[in-house]
Amino acid sequence: MFKNSIFRAAAAHIAPVYFDPVASAEKAVSIIAEAAANGAKLVAFSEAYLPGFPVWAAIHTPVKSHEFFQRYIEASVFANGPEVAMICKAAARHSVIVSLGISERNPNSVGALWNSNLLIDESGRVLNHHRKLVPTFYEKLTWNPGDGAGLKVSDTSIGRIGNLICGENTNPLSRYSLMAQAEQVHISSYPPVWPTRPPEEGANYDNKAANLIRAAGHSFEAKCFGVVVAGCFDARATEIAAGGDPALMKMLDECSRAPSFFVDPTGAQIGDSLIDEGIGYADIDLAKCIEPKRFHDVAAGYNRFDIFDLKVNRRRAVPITFDADLPVTETPVADDSEGGSAH
Repeated sequence: MFKNSIFRAAAAHIAPVYFDPVASAEKAVSIIAEAAANGAKLVAFSEAYLPGFPVWAAIHTPVKSHEFFQRYIEASVFANGPEVAMICKAAARHSVIVSLGISERNPNSVGALWNSNLLIDESGRVLNHHRKLVPTFYEKLTWNPGDGAGLKVSDTSIGRIGNLICGENTNPLSRYSLMAQAEQVHISSYPPVWPTRPPEEGANYDNKAANLIRAAGHSFEAKCFGVVVAGCFDARATEIAAGGDPALMKMLDECSRAPSFFVDPTGAQIGDSLIDEGIGYADIDLAKCIEPKRFHDVAAGYNRFDIFDLKVNRRRAVPITFDADLPVTETPVADDSEGGSAH
């Protein structure tokens, strides 16, 4: 398990080309190349990197956001679409593992989306396809609930990697379902901003503090490393999301920006921490996950499985199933036009 335990991880604290999935994918390809050239074996992108996080849903009333939603549908991507294929090819070309957040189009509905994350191995193969279980707050106006099919820890060449998206890192059962699969590296993906009340009105949410609390808490409990990656919200995204409204653009400009950073199995920060756009790096040694397990290993000796029992449904949710076509044998109906009867 620890033969190749030391590797470099990269957090791509990068702004997509908002609402442009092809250009965003091309940008991701260049970031993967740069990170690989700097020795990274894992490159993680933010929540909904393709085609950008739907901040517009937070700042416009629902009845005034239909046009935004339609544009966002058209800019979102299929999990097996050409934009994702570009990034899979880049992962294979540079021999790196990639974690990618996407707004995923539903192949069963022209008007439905999921908030999803793909883990792609160094051969370009998708190892895990996770859909966020519950969209958070205003995200419910954009994304549908996911399912448990992606609550998996993937065994990779650099260790056992799990992922949760944003608010899922607040769900202790989601987190425990990964801890109990021998998770060694936990990727938490976040949006670039989370609009809230301004300080003068009693702001009740600090995304910087909240993301650090969640990352440190999970890594301390799981005794794993944490890669926390948020996106950037640039001028293009601000103008599009605000619909050109100067007041809304000002409000978005004043929102606190989420950082990207890394934590070790004690919950302490390591490596780079970024607010401005760029790539952050940290060197990870998985052997450091062992000693803390002696103190409290909640997936083994520091638990009571005779008292607690958690069951996880990992079936992929589908809207309809069809039975296989079967040959039809018709029973002939007697002709009673001349008084005959059927027996």
